[in-house]
Amino acid sequence: MPLLPQKNQKSKPNGGKKPKFGFNIMWMYVVVLASLFGIWYFDQNALIKNLDTIDQFEELVKTGGVDKITIYRNKKEAEGLLSKSATETVFSAPELQRAEGADGKVEVKYGDTQSFEKRIEQWKQEGWFKGSVSYADAADYSNLVWTFGPIFLLVALWYFMFRRMGRGGDGGVFSVGKSKAQVFDKNSNNKVTFKDVAGLNEAKTEIEEIVEFLKNPKRYTDLGGKIPKGALLVGPPGTGKTMLAKAVAGEADVPFFSMSGSDFVEMFVGVGASRVRDLFRQAKDKAPCIVFIDEIDAVGRARGKNANMGSNDERENTLNQLLTEMDGFGSNSGVIILAATNRADILDKALLRAGRFDRQIYVDLPDLNDRVAIFNVHLRNKKVIEGLDVDLLARQTPGFSGADIANVCNEAALIAARNNKKAIDKQDFIDAVDRIIGGLEKKSKILTDGEKKAIAIHEAGHATVSWHLQYANPLIKVTIVPRGKALGAAWYLPEERQITPSQALLDEICSTLGGRAAEELFLSSISTGAANDLERVTKQAYAMVVYYGMSADLPNVSYYDSTGQSYGFTKPYSEERAKKIDEEISKIIAEQYERAKQILREQAEGHGKLADVLMTREVIFTADVEQIFGKRQWASRTDEILISKTGQEPTPPPFEPEKPDRTDVEEKAEQEN
Repeated sequence: MPLLPQKNQKSKPNGGKKPKFGFNIMWMYVVVLASLFGIWYFDQNALIKNLDTIDQFEELVKTGGVDKITIYRNKKEAEGLLSKSATETVFSAPELQRAEGADGKVEVKYGDTQSFEKRIEQWKQEGWFKGSVSYADAADYSNLVWTFGPIFLLVALWYFMFRRMGRGGDGGVFSVGKSKAQVFDKNSNNKVTFKDVAGLNEAKTEIEEIVEFLKNPKRYTDLGGKIPKGALLVGPPGTGKTMLAKAVAGEADVPFFSMSGSDFVEMFVGVGASRVRDLFRQAKDKAPCIVFIDEIDAVGRARGKNANMGSNDERENTLNQLLTEMDGFGSNSGVIILAATNRADILDKALLRAGRFDRQIYVDLPDLNDRVAIFNVHLRNKKVIEGLDVDLLARQTPGFSGADIANVCNEAALIAARNNKKAIDKQDFIDAVDRIIGGLEKKSKILTDGEKKAIAIHEAGHATVSWHLQYANPLIKVTIVPRGKALGAAWYLPEERQITPSQALLDEICSTLGGRAAEELFLSSISTGAANDLERVTKQAYAMVVYYGMSADLPNVSYYDSTGQSYGFTKPYSEERAKKIDEEISKIIAEQYERAKQILREQAEGHGKLADVLMTREVIFTADVEQIFGKRQWASRTDEILISKTGQEPTPPPFEPEKPDRTDVEEKAEQEN
């Protein structure tokens, strides 16, 4: 783990120490390549020619072209040194030019040494050869290579493998138990500060208090106060938990250790606990400091759950070591633990007790003001038109997380670039929201006239029923243009309520059933187009009966488990109660279905006009619906803002139309169904 530079030390290369001489495996490659190059260079600059037969060698001897003969007995090969005239005859001009000044030689293989010596004597008697004859043993490197080569390779491989295993870092087997945490300090590049984190005011206040304590601990200790040992950031995905931790790393003047919960998990037994020990050992050496563990649910899941033949022992051992290090027998002063998760319900209770994670900081989805701030942050580096209404963009993105808003801004920039615009305008953001929520618009999808009419009647039914309900969400846009998997959609802007009355849930169910009711009344038949509507109303009615206790025959009874502990394969109620629950769910849905049909009967003329406009224009907006039905009786502040700011302009948006406000209870209902 690299040490952080101290303020009172001057920066010197290599810490002011002389570099040590050490072996590098690359040297071996350099030596081998140099040897091969030398051999190649020698061969390229030598004038040596191999003859096929002794008769060819004898022809050169007869012409007096051989001045000296060297016999290599161990290879049964003879080498003849050529005269200058013979060299010019045997070799070509380019060869002579390339090896200028080199002696020409020829080599030939012979069968028997005595027979070859007799030939030489004959050449001397004939007067063809007057030079000297010498004997030598040729250097045979092949035997040396085959003898010592394998030994050398084994030694080199052994040295290389053990050097790799003993080396620190991710690749070392002997360092597998070392912590993989990254260390940041105030001098790190690409810092994120609290100014870069928009919204989350309450969460930032608590986080800033931790940073302030590390900067000025005396301010708190003088009053006898103790800073919390740990803080757990909890919230839905994309709300900025990791961004807050990055801001802490950017603001703090102390070392910041960052590690993911999955980094503790390894295939080797005991590695997780070893890495926890090593992490806290480093943290204590650098105290005061902050340790951040992202996605802590990877190792912090409740112990003893779903034990499967001891397969989770390693994870539980890691958790046990983490619990001991956070608040065990030994001292752990000056080390503050930050962790992030979106599954706090499955964490072990011992991890959440006081003395470990003293605080749970809930990072919720941003409200309207927070979304305005988030838009302003992500629009800093975007070229947008002057006077862009950021407040309207924030109102059209309820339920969006910070990551969703960043995606909207990026998608708007891509759409503007695709249309060769110089700046991003409001319509680009509207198209981006439609693209993210509904999917890609499919204008090329072929629909028959009958299908188009059925879709128009279905979507007009949603719009008509919702317009005449008190708690229905304000309508923004209705379209029959296929988008994604949907053939049509009605876009609404949900009210951001803190609590939801029972009548609001009933109005949502009634509005959602408006499409199926319109099909039955005005087409005398029903289709599969309402499958998604029926799925949603069934889950919502189930939540009303089982979780919210809103049933007339089963009042004030809730089977929701807020601790996150599942009931397994059993239900917390009897078979008779299950039958009663089914009856109540069916009763709620049937009543709201009849209510939707009654509204459509009363507004049949307006519904017909709305469907005709949809057939003609394919898209209608709030002002169009108001022109047909008149001003909405229960118009809210949101309705007024939408109409005043958008008028007849195509304004859409965002939120998935017929989808009610999501709560933890409804998510639980979806999981169980």
